[in-house]
Amino acid sequence: MASHHANHFNKLIQPGAKFPALCVITGNEILLVIEAHDQLRASARDAGFTERTRLVLDSRSDWSQLSTASGSGSLFGDKQLIDIALPTGKPGKTGGDALSALANRCAGKPAEDILTFLQLPKLETATKESKWAKAIFNAATVIELADINRSHLPSWVGERLSQQNQTAQPESLQWLADKVEGNLLAAHQEILKLGLLYPEGELTLAHVQDAVLDVARYNVFGLRDAMLSGQTNRMIKILEGLRSEGEALPLVLWAVGEEIRTLARIAQAQQSGQDRLSAMKSMRIFGQRETLVKQALDRVPAKLWPLAVAHAHEVDRLIKGISVPGKLDNAWDEMARLMMRVGVSRAG
Repeated sequence: MASHHANHFNKLIQPGAKFPALCVITGNEILLVIEAHDQLRASARDAGFTERTRLVLDSRSDWSQLSTASGSGSLFGDKQLIDIALPTGKPGKTGGDALSALANRCAGKPAEDILTFLQLPKLETATKESKWAKAIFNAATVIELADINRSHLPSWVGERLSQQNQTAQPESLQWLADKVEGNLLAAHQEILKLGLLYPEGELTLAHVQDAVLDVARYNVFGLRDAMLSGQTNRMIKILEGLRSEGEALPLVLWAVGEEIRTLARIAQAQQSGQDRLSAMKSMRIFGQRETLVKQALDRVPAKLWPLAVAHAHEVDRLIKGISVPGKLDNAWDEMARLMMRVGVSRAG
């Protein structure tokens, strides 16, 4: 559990856990919040809090629902869980007063007949200093879920794969981390997909790429590689295959456009006097891809890369239905022209 208060969390999910009257779960990573919340709810259910009232509130809500739920009692004599979510982190004046009152009722008390969970995003500094926030954080047991640092994301992916008895090499973990950066929920979905598609054991980079991009006979990575190596006939064949199979053009442009931007950065670094190999290494270009990138950089003059980057932006505009002077109306056709720009040797 990535948390500044992991000890609180671990105690509360143990069998026979004794809950305080108020628990706060706070964090920006929605996946981690959902998972921690689910585990705490299961533990609370085991502790006898079987009747649940769920409230999703904000500054415009009727906050009397909170006091009504807290004071209504159970119809069947069961212990109650009042489960509150404040997705905006901003309760407004009325909500702030209601939360302050909740904090006063719960401060220092164990959960007897009523247990309250409050789910918050990570609060801004100014909000943390508000009266209601200070009251809540002083009264509650706080489970604060830290973000997953970018540098730790590949190892996090690896840990999640191991939970379904799968492993992957660092290159594959890094690739997946790059694709889902900033979205743990998307990473979680892709990891589950890998568990459904492939047996236990080691996953190859091809397994990971094929699953994440949901590709079949033709795939965008084969398209990218054909463009880099100058195999224009194969490139057009794959592009037409993707088009006929109904592949999403934004996905195709993403794969190709990212590669063009990367090559433009390397070409610019070279022109600034930086060694090509060190520039490629800094952008994590290794193995077979390194050979393909070198071929493209040798074939296309440095001054043409910024034009290719601009062309990719124009294709993006076409995809969005915005006409671009001097470009074809059909975005797929203009995509082919963009790729030919890189795939064919051009005079300096």
